Amino acid sequence: MTAEALPAELRRVIVQLARTPRLLVACDYDGTLAPIVADPTQAKPLPESVHALRSLAALPATTTAVISGRALRDLATLSRLPAEVYLVGSHGSEFDVGFVHELEPDATQLRTELQIGLQDIVRGKPGVTLEAKPASVAVHVRRAEPAVAEAVLETVRTGPAAWEGVQVTEGKAVIELAVVQTDKGNALDALRHQVGATAAIFLGDDVTDEKAFARLHGPDLGIKVGDGDTLAHYRIGSTTEVATVLAFLMEERRTWLYGEQAPPIERLTMLSNERTVGLLTPDARLTWMCHPGPDSAAVFADLLGGPSAGHFTIRPQGGNGAQRSPLPLGQRYVPNTMIVETRWSRLLVTDYLAHGTDSHRTDLVRVISGSTRTAVEFAPRPEFGQVPVRLTAEAGGLRVQGTSEPMVVYSPGVQWEITSDGMHESAHAVVDPTDDSPIVLELRCGTEDLSPAGTELERRGEADRYWSEWMRTLSLPDVEHDLVARSALTLRGLCNSDTGGIMAAATTSLPEEIGGVRNWDYRYCWLRDGAMTAQALVTLGSTAEAEAFLNWLHRVLETLPGPERLHPLYTLQGTGLGPEAVIDSLPGYAGSRPVRVGNLADQQVQLDVFGPVVELIAHLAQATGRVRDVDWDLVKAMAEAVSHRWFEPDHGIWEERDVPRHHVYSKVMCWVTLDRALKLATAYGRVADSSWEPLRDQIAQDVIKNGWHPDVQAFTTAYEGSDLDAASLHVGLSGLIDPSDERFHATVTAIEAELRSGSTVYRYRRDDGLPGDEGGFHLCAAWLIEAYLLIGRRTEAEELFQQIVDTAGPTGLLSEEYDPIAERSLGNHPQAYSHLGLIRCAQLLSA
Repeated sequence: MTAEALPAELRRVIVQLARTPRLLVACDYDGTLAPIVADPTQAKPLPESVHALRSLAALPATTTAVISGRALRDLATLSRLPAEVYLVGSHGSEFDVGFVHELEPDATQLRTELQIGLQDIVRGKPGVTLEAKPASVAVHVRRAEPAVAEAVLETVRTGPAAWEGVQVTEGKAVIELAVVQTDKGNALDALRHQVGATAAIFLGDDVTDEKAFARLHGPDLGIKVGDGDTLAHYRIGSTTEVATVLAFLMEERRTWLYGEQAPPIERLTMLSNERTVGLLTPDARLTWMCHPGPDSAAVFADLLGGPSAGHFTIRPQGGNGAQRSPLPLGQRYVPNTMIVETRWSRLLVTDYLAHGTDSHRTDLVRVISGSTRTAVEFAPRPEFGQVPVRLTAEAGGLRVQGTSEPMVVYSPGVQWEITSDGMHESAHAVVDPTDDSPIVLELRCGTEDLSPAGTELERRGEADRYWSEWMRTLSLPDVEHDLVARSALTLRGLCNSDTGGIMAAATTSLPEEIGGVRNWDYRYCWLRDGAMTAQALVTLGSTAEAEAFLNWLHRVLETLPGPERLHPLYTLQGTGLGPEAVIDSLPGYAGSRPVRVGNLADQQVQLDVFGPVVELIAHLAQATGRVRDVDWDLVKAMAEAVSHRWFEPDHGIWEERDVPRHHVYSKVMCWVTLDRALKLATAYGRVADSSWEPLRDQIAQDVIKNGWHPDVQAFTTAYEGSDLDAASLHVGLSGLIDPSDERFHATVTAIEAELRSGSTVYRYRRDDGLPGDEGGFHLCAAWLIEAYLLIGRRTEAEELFQQIVDTAGPTGLLSEEYDPIAERSLGNHPQAYSHLGLIRCAQLLSA
């Protein structure tokens, strides 16, 4: 029996229960784990239930228990359950961790009298048996004739059961007389308290289980097995369904704790057009895409929640009865484009986001060509899987219903089968492409139109031209020419041509530590990241992105009294962010929670943001031979903002969620703002304010005096401490001090010794107030490479650069961080910082 056979509402509640922090799973034995049989000594548990309980018990923060009316010794012998499963016998009076208490002499005497009295009652009654337990005696009448059974039970009820001090528990064809308090509800509460459970599930079939059901509350779940009145929330029919419930709970719990088997981050490949992005796994599974914009709620969040969070999968159908499809032979970008090809033997899947559509639309085109039977599964899950959807198949394709944004799949000739998991519907199809007749699927978000939209060749040609014609305008370095080209395309793919905003990365909540809490949303436009990205593209010969970004920033400033009130980041539309929130329904990449949307950093003070913007304007002016008037006005406003605030503490480039400090990097960027403003004025005939030069020199002296730590022999993170930060390399990289200065050489050596680990460089090693660790940052490694070159250590620069190159995924993408121990990528992906750092290093090494 599969989980789909369970009631949909029950499945939904189990999914919620599986996500509690500390879970207690408890159940009865007879009639629940084991079918009821005529001979109680032959009541064996179903192997599937035993396996599920064992697997649940092996999970962290998960406790399993069997609470039975049987004596503990008999329960242990008969059930053969593993030691990880708690056993509670005699309706809660015996725990396998030790008998709750020794019997008092009076209770021992009473139990002896009960044994004698009940033996007299059952003597000569065929089919009636006694079961002696440490604190009770049970009378079983299951195998007796009905008349005999009822007569015996009535005699017990009016006789020994009425004695003072006797606790009576009646079940199906059994009555038990105990000399201590016996109550499955008490036992459940004792277990809950012992393990600190935040929620519990109890399954049972007997009237004695009602005392346990009565103790359930809040997020707890009770399931009655079989007929009869009950306090339980839900009902199932048999022990077979119990096994199904336990197995389903185990799978959901395991997925919640660990996540699905997640593809390595660096092996994810980005699709992009001029306004949105999507991510593919190495086997052509659309694992991430948002709509209407890349910072909207996800329609496909398989990356963070597994298949139940939404995916669009194309794969060869397993042959010869095989359940698993063969692995692809490889995946690549079509050169100089963002078109992706995934290839198997006799099958090619080509993916791209269409260009030239209306701004409210997102069109994903998927082309299946080759000569092998192919399985397709379309499972949209809008709003991170929190909105139920229905699918309707029509002649032209599929319609998605129940969403705020219209959505269709144009797929003429494809026969879809619709299935439901109780909350969502999915569509399945098997198609037979030929070399001459590929299958084309077009996911169209933001429209109800199921009519043809030009040929696939026309749409692909438009996408190809968009990227390849842009690439022809670039001047690429000789070192790692192809990888730099891919980095340029990636940066361009993170740009939004409608608004000019530039994303820091394509994703949210990809972890800085697997299983950790350092999971942030990078789908927004940071002033610093955006300016650095645009600057990198300017140095390659493309200025349109820089001009569009600056225009975006001008529009943001129209709503503010001045740049000193700028937030560090905004949406791609240039608006403020909503509050940071957690998507509790998603287990996260490889179980890394929480999954966040929004970013609290937008409320921080980051005084370094002015420097990268003015430096971008300087690079743009050098490339175009002029400074736009609006940009010069922005330079003056940025310089004024620095004069008002440079002496304040701030949260710094790394956005630590701690008290502000006087960060060296932030002071250096304030110096950069004024230094580049003065150079722009000189080079392009603009008038510099008379206060700029003395203030620039004042900031430089302040950094040299307070940022240098003689005991550490380095420029440190901040004035207030002795800890190191890779960002402090900018004291020399920016030109604030001459790279030949011994203090810069000493800083490079100190950072290398403390922060470099093999192929990567960490931001810092200090306690930043958050639990867990993180990887080294590709951007920090790029800074160290530039520093090596400035101080004449070219060999080390080349070696470290090659190590960065070697961490790129098979399609040339870099995430934010790298773990040199586990040798895997970490953080959001692809990351603009990482790619612009690679471009900068390749340019320097080519010079």
